[in-house]
Formats: sequence, structure tokens, C-alpha cells
Amino acid sequence: MKKEKFHIEYVFDTVSRRSLWNHLTTPPGLSSWFADDVTISDNTYVFKWDKEEQIAEVLSMKPEISVRYRWTDEENDSIYFEFIIHTIELTGATALEITDFAEPDEKQDSIELWDTQITELKRTLGI
Repeated sequence: MKKEKFHIEYVFDTVSRRSLWNHLTTPPGLSSWFADDVTISDNTYVFKWDKEEQIAEVLSMKPEISVRYRWTDEENDSIYFEFIIHTIELTGATALEITDFAEPDEKQDSIELWDTQITELKRTLGI
């Protein structure tokens, strides 16, 4: 089954871009909400959960704006997940847009997983 792209946006009322960026790109930041442990070597991130390990490569990075990762075991090179930070002009709040891919019958589960992870991210950011 072909994976479909989806976007989700989360609003962070009181967070600095730099703090959010660090939680999306550094081992201590990612280990606080996304995985149990994260290590980086060059452009390769190793994410560990319990006894599982998954490797991602950085496809693109614009400091404090966006980072795009691709799981190395993903067969389709056009599948990735991306974090984009932007400011909502009307309110001045910081927003995090996530782009990811999932099979149609797994899309809702993926969204719920992101919801859970972002709740943990907000907790670690003190929001």
C-alpha cells in the first residue's frame, strides 16, 4: 500500500524558537520527548527505544526553521518526516508543523502518536 503525506500543526504559545529547535535537532532535546536515547554521527541520527534502534539521515536543515529526516530503512526515497517552525502572524505564537507519511489505514494512528509525542515535548519545554 502506498504511503500518503500528511501535515499536522501544533501551537506553542510561550516558547522560544531556539529552545524548540534544540528539542528537534540535538541528542538531549530529542531524548527528552522523541526517543529514549539519540546519538549523532555526521548527518546520521540513531534513535533508540527500549531495545529497538532506528537510523535516520538529515536530508536538509535550515537552522531554527526546518529539519527533514529520512529513515534509512525506508525503501521509498521520497518518504521523510519534517519539522518546520514558524510564527503565527496574528498572535505571534510559535507553531510547529510536522510533515510525515503513513499508509491510509495507519494515518490516524500516526497522528495520535504525534499528538502523544508533542504532549511530551510541551511538558519538557515547561508548557
